[in-house]
Amino acid sequence: MRVLHVHSGNLYGGVETLLTTLWRERAACPAMETSYALCFEGRLSEELRAAGAQVHTLGPARASRPLSVRRARTALARVLKSNAFDAVVCHSAWAQALFAPVVCDARVSSVFWLHDAITGKHWLERWARRTPPTLVVANSAFTASAARLLYARARVEVFYYPVSAVESDLLRAERAAVRAELRTPEEATVITQVGRMESLKGNGLHLGALGLLKELPGWVCWQVGGAQRPPEVEYLKELNLQATRLGVADRVRFAGERKDVPRLLAASDIYCQPNVRPEAFGITFVEAMLAGLPVVTTAIGGAREIVDETCGLLVEAGDARGLAEALRALLTNDECRARLGAHGPARARQLCDPATQLNRLHGLLSAVASRRVAA
Repeated sequence: MRVLHVHSGNLYGGVETLLTTLWRERAACPAMETSYALCFEGRLSEELRAAGAQVHTLGPARASRPLSVRRARTALARVLKSNAFDAVVCHSAWAQALFAPVVCDARVSSVFWLHDAITGKHWLERWARRTPPTLVVANSAFTASAARLLYARARVEVFYYPVSAVESDLLRAERAAVRAELRTPEEATVITQVGRMESLKGNGLHLGALGLLKELPGWVCWQVGGAQRPPEVEYLKELNLQATRLGVADRVRFAGERKDVPRLLAASDIYCQPNVRPEAFGITFVEAMLAGLPVVTTAIGGAREIVDETCGLLVEAGDARGLAEALRALLTNDECRARLGAHGPARARQLCDPATQLNRLHGLLSAVASRRVAA
């Protein structure tokens, strides 16, 4: 079957990682042919084209510029007319609002992939509600619980992202080189956090907990992720000031945006991402588990579905002291750290094995495609 994924975002995060993974792991499900229709050129389109994927450019579409929306819709209509797709997947509410009507007009099965927590009250979500899909794919049970706020009668399926494993033994051979790049002693215990510089990720809470551990020797923290929008630039500045104020600036490395995250995780010892607001899923948790790292996070959102007592520690959201104690337990107990890390890969594969997940996705979309709207 032929599937077109439509995406209107211009940043790079979890959704974009998913889209590249679907292409990179396509050999696991040869019965499903994947193509893409994107509004914006950038890192995502460059990576997909470099890997050999078919990428259709729709052009930038902004709600404040109705003509740009019309042009993007016309471009998608041309793509659908000239290609025989069995299903079209719109990723997130923006793409659903803009492009689902075009998909329905083309009489192709419409799928909405929900990646974020929603309330159903935002104007964009109300706009997306006007065109119900045949199927809603939710990236966690947490997200699925909110899907009914948009589509009370739609079929909703929970589908965890496929996450690629990396040859960690080869990456660990570079451990010393990675640490040298980030001015980190080889013998240090490295605590890493990966993600865009968004306040919901809990970077500030993380630094607050580290401030309570500054008397504990031997640890270094890597904050990995770039600031892609003006508010994120300001947030990053605030984090630098906070690290200085807490007296841990000499032990925190702000590494910026990196394309070698598996390499950095393989050179780390602990993964910590203490979200202060619920996150829909959390690919980085799975990537850290695949790298054999114990995970410390807060017991909210999709993280509760990924991290359990076999592979990590869950703490109360917003509790800097509780977070500090969880980190202290891992920093001072090598056996506990090793035990939790050792269980991570199996837990990650159970949830997100690419071959299993891509074939399940094929099954979900095939069932939808079998009910195509008659002309």
